[in-house]
Amino acid sequence: MKTTVATLEIPREVIYATRMTLDDLRKELAIHLFEEGKLSFGKARSLAAMTIWEFQQLLGSRGIVVHYDIEDYEEDLETLRRLGRI
Repeated sequence: MKTTVATLEIPREVIYATRMTLDDLRKELAIHLFEEGKLSFGKARSLAAMTIWEFQQLLGSRGIVVHYDIEDYEEDLETLRRLGRI
C-alpha cells in the first residue's frame, strides 16, 4: 500500500508565536485529533511520529483516556505486518 503525503503550510509567524518546534506542533495536532475522535490511536501515534509506548505516556501525562478499540488493534496489526514485524 502506497502512502500519500500531504503538505500543510504554517506561516513562520505562527510557529514563532507558539514557541514550538514543528515536531511539537505535529504532536499537538495528533493529540487533538485523537481526543476529538477524528483519528484512531494508531493514526494519531503515526502522525505524532512516536512509538505506541511514547504516545500512551504522552496521552496519560495529559490525562487523556486511551480509547483503543478493535479498529485500532486491526490497524496496528496491519502496520506491523507491513513493517515485517509479524
